Amino acid sequence: MAALQYYATGRRKTSTARVFLRPGAGVITVNHREFAEFFPTESLRTAVKTPLVLTETGEKFDVLCTVAGGGVAGQAGAIRLGIARALCSFDLELRGKLKKDGLLTRDARAKERKKYGLAGARKRFQFSKR
Repeated sequence: MAALQYYATGRRKTSTARVFLRPGAGVITVNHREFAEFFPTESLRTAVKTPLVLTETGEKFDVLCTVAGGGVAGQAGAIRLGIARALCSFDLELRGKLKKDGLLTRDARAKERKKYGLAGARKRFQFSKR
C-alpha cells in the first residue's frame, strides 16, 4: 500500500507548483532542495508557510513541492495555493478558515501583453508635435 499523501496544484503568474503533503515532522522540500535555501528572503518563506500556520498543521506534515516557471515570488505564491488546496483535501473543515484569509483564491494577475504600435503594454512612444 502506498503511503498516505494529499496532492494539489497551485499556480501564480507563470509558475506551477505540485504540492504533496505527507505525514511527518514539518520539513518543507522544494525541487529536492532545502526550503530556506530555495527561498532567499524571510517574506517569501512566511508567505509559503501561511496556510500551515493558520491551520496549525505545520508539524503534522512534510511538504514536498516541485515548482517550475516564473520567478521566486510567483513560485512562492503557487506553492502557497497548492498547500492550501492540499489541506482542504486532508480536512474539509479547514476550508472555511483558509477561504476567510483568501488562501484558496487563485491570484489571476499576470503580465499584460505588449500591444503593437506601443512601447509596452500601455506605454506609448514619445509624442512629437513637429
